[in-house]
Amino acid sequence: MSGFELPRNLVRDVDDDADGVSARRPWLASLPGVVDDLARRWSLTLGAPFQPGGSASWVAPAQDAAGERLVLKVGRWHEEAAHEAEGLRAWDGGGTVRLIDAVSEGQSSALLLEACEPGTALSQVLPPLEQDAVVAALLRRLWITPTAGHPFRTLQSMCEQWADEFEHKFASADAHLKLDVGIARAGIELFRYLPSTSARAVLLCTDLHPDNVLMARREPWLVIDPKPYLGDPTYDPLQHMLNHTERLRADPVGFAQRMADLLDLDAARLRKWLFARSVQESLNDPHLHAVAHDLAP
Repeated sequence: MSGFELPRNLVRDVDDDADGVSARRPWLASLPGVVDDLARRWSLTLGAPFQPGGSASWVAPAQDAAGERLVLKVGRWHEEAAHEAEGLRAWDGGGTVRLIDAVSEGQSSALLLEACEPGTALSQVLPPLEQDAVVAALLRRLWITPTAGHPFRTLQSMCEQWADEFEHKFASADAHLKLDVGIARAGIELFRYLPSTSARAVLLCTDLHPDNVLMARREPWLVIDPKPYLGDPTYDPLQHMLNHTERLRADPVGFAQRMADLLDLDAARLRKWLFARSVQESLNDPHLHAVAHDLAP
């Protein structure tokens, strides 16, 4: 890959990936050819990738033959983001970056996107309480009902898969990484149960947090990197809350109440979701042990 620049975070993540030798390293080695093919396909002049970049994609500024400023995103196909292009088409720029075109090539999924300029992340611009308000306003716009025949998977299917993965890892995890068994069982049972009890099913972003909201010209803020699923809107504020570690640890009940008020959601239901998700993430993020204990029913 001599002369082909890679985002530092992508390189680090592949290097740290235990399965990298069998899965991600060959994909990374194929990137120069894939990007070159895409540049020809869409008649693009490409800049260097954004640094330090993300951990799952190669993303760079681009310009088409007409001189329009765009962004090319090339990622290795993975299940969570399987319907990112379809989600962006469904939202059609209503609070999200616009999709210009999309294509899959081998193991790679490529998106040609509207450029967000200046592209500064919400997390770098506004204080936390104002971030809450921006995220809530965006979520309200994203919660649409997709048209018949849509491809989107259910939130229930995602939660079932994540619950299975948690239980498998919990069984063999070191004792110091584990929550109390009773709390873990209650949380993961709730994680399986909650998706089936919602009165609404809307298109969810599922990964909306202040680093995935960028300053733009067409609108003040645009969402990038959605991972669309269909289900309970009360789930959708969770990633934003998990990204505010200190606030969450200090007052999980108060934080849940604030987001519920901003989004006109049932605060008790949001606390249940937050408890269940804190349990589900607890093996990877030990600081969530205290949050799960505080929220446990």
